[in-house]
Amino acid sequence: MPIFAPMQTDPTAEQKSWLQRLAAHWGVRTGRALVILLVFACTGFTVMFLKRPVVAFFTTEGDQPVLFSVLYYILILPVYNLILLVYGALFGQFAFFWAFEKRFFNRIFGKKK
Repeated sequence: MPIFAPMQTDPTAEQKSWLQRLAAHWGVRTGRALVILLVFACTGFTVMFLKRPVVAFFTTEGDQPVLFSVLYYILILPVYNLILLVYGALFGQFAFFWAFEKRFFNRIFGKKK
């Protein structure tokens, strides 16, 4: 038997795409998984575009390098999660993202179900 034998696969097993596996993990249909991914993308772009104006509001010109980074990492968590819920509501996925947020914060603060 060769050392690097090809992996045996079950010919009857259906090969699922990454999107189908993600949808199954979230317990939703593939179309809804696409909408959820769109919400994550919109949230990420919004946070990226809001970064400089929000932190500039809380800092002065000379404080930018160090204070900018500190404030950004302190403010990004609540801002990102709030925007995620807003986009989730706009795209009709508020229930999914509300449950997502609860699981996320339970993991951060170590709470069990």
